[in-house]
Amino acid sequence: MFPKLNASLNALATVLLSVGFILIKKKNTVGHRWCMLGAFSVSVLFLISYITSKVILKAVHTPFNGQGLWRVIYYSMLISHIALAMVILPLVVWTLRLALKGQFQRHRTWAHWTFPLWYYVSVTGVLVYYFLYEWFPAG
Repeated sequence: MFPKLNASLNALATVLLSVGFILIKKKNTVGHRWCMLGAFSVSVLFLISYITSKVILKAVHTPFNGQGLWRVIYYSMLISHIALAMVILPLVVWTLRLALKGQFQRHRTWAHWTFPLWYYVSVTGVLVYYFLYEWFPAG
């Protein structure tokens, strides 16, 4: 249950991030704000669900069954996903805080770095699910 839920939350965050990006490019600040607050909320729900799953399942390891080049691709993606996932939360909170305080120039500067990293973590979160549970499931 948890892997599919977590992948769904990451996918929803990705959609909200995408729409929020498009809206800010169209200068729709109100729509952008709602999408980004939605993406943040969904990401917080993901984090709660992920931690809960690790506590309930006692950090059960799911082995990757792909071979050859797929193994290299998967582990390269997984390592970068984990490393960026550890730093993205403070970046998102800081960037969001600047926007909520009305410091929009500083917000834009931070968002220039935060957005692509957050987007990458969300997309690769979904891909990790597909690699482990759909494309190369445990036998």
